[in-house]
Amino acid sequence: MTVPETESQTGKRAAITIPISGMNCAACSARVEKGLHTLPGVLSANVNLVMGKGTINYDPEQIEPRQMIERVKELGYKVLEEQQELLISGMSCAACSARVEKRLNSLPGVQKAAVNLTTNKASISFIPGIITVSEIEKAVKDLGYGVQKARDLSLSEAAQARQKEKNWQLTRFIIAVLFTLPLAVMMISSHVGRHLMINPWVQLALATPVQFFAGWPFYRGAYHSLKTGSANMDVLVALGTSVAYFYSLISLFAGWNVYYFESAAMLMTIILLGKLLEAVARGKTSEAIEKLMGLQAKTARVLRDGVEMDIPVDEVLVGAFILVRPGERVPVDGVIQEGNTSIDESLLTGESLPVEKKPGDDVVGASINKYGSFTFQATKVGQDTVLAQIIRMVEAAQGSKAPIQRLADRVSNIFVPAIIAIALLTFGGWYISGANFESSLMHMVTVLVVACPCALGLATRQRSWWEPG
Repeated sequence: MTVPETESQTGKRAAITIPISGMNCAACSARVEKGLHTLPGVLSANVNLVMGKGTINYDPEQIEPRQMIERVKELGYKVLEEQQELLISGMSCAACSARVEKRLNSLPGVQKAAVNLTTNKASISFIPGIITVSEIEKAVKDLGYGVQKARDLSLSEAAQARQKEKNWQLTRFIIAVLFTLPLAVMMISSHVGRHLMINPWVQLALATPVQFFAGWPFYRGAYHSLKTGSANMDVLVALGTSVAYFYSLISLFAGWNVYYFESAAMLMTIILLGKLLEAVARGKTSEAIEKLMGLQAKTARVLRDGVEMDIPVDEVLVGAFILVRPGERVPVDGVIQEGNTSIDESLLTGESLPVEKKPGDDVVGASINKYGSFTFQATKVGQDTVLAQIIRMVEAAQGSKAPIQRLADRVSNIFVPAIIAIALLTFGGWYISGANFESSLMHMVTVLVVACPCALGLATRQRSWWEPG
């Protein structure tokens, strides 16, 4: 049964295909069709019982896919969802992750999206037929970030990518330190009784590579952020240091003799240090998952018709008989059929003393067989093993957000615009009160420069009472 199509009031139309489960007969599909067609904006609904799919033509001005999905659920049926993990590169602060998360959750067909800044991962639940993974990736790329499917990277490739990021951060930081050090000595000298003044043109030469080479990623991030109508911490860092730098540059040519080259360079260097520490912390977080995955055996010795065969552990089926010799890892979960042994199960219990095992006892994948050989029957393989469940729990814990992180996401959405507004008010207040342009601009620069360490604090997610800013 197909409900007749109605006319669109706005002249616009779109179509989606929703995967539906739980339908048992033609009456079920007819019920879903009728229920969908009662929604304002649905032009026609055709539900295929055999394929388990519903094709809906609708007016996008009157109704959204989420409303149709909710109606199917209200009728007592399930809309099938898929999970996808994406690795997102280029996020620099809580505002970035919040912006990506907001964009993903606004996409039609995306049920839930959570973006973790620490692991650079986005966990997305979406409905196939309404949206594809490619469309989700395109939405992230349009925001100015790099994206890749998490499962497309092997452990070694992921480790290499993280090491490359750390090396790049380290290179930028070292270059910034080398050029900033003379400026820092000049700044400190005035406080130790021996004032050292570096020629302003030399200051310009030292500060420029720090500002535009070491700090280039901040400018790129600020550009992409502003292009999409938002402001992240890159905007604040780029704006604060640029105002100090270009004010000093104008002062150099105008003969004002007021320079902030050292402030801009030192601030950029300190923030780069924070980024380097952040990259190291992210690497350690991801290494925990890799170490867990590395515990799993790569092959299993399966017995088939009395013949031993070494096969990849991914090809082991439930019910297979597997032989394990001394010193080998147990490939999957199962129950011992023949042989007595002792097994190191410290990955589960933390206890390094071997546990005695006999026929009928359970064995866990990734545990180490110590002394005797034994044969066991596989009961859980692949994603059902205890080790796989532990890995999923750790990933879920890393992907979840603590209350303080959710608070940081909300604060970061208004933090940068608020700081810019305060800086402009500061300039206007001082200028109206009678201060000259130079003095007013200096106070505005001070607000922006002082606010930048707050960006560092939010970006690195420090939670200590001494957090800068």
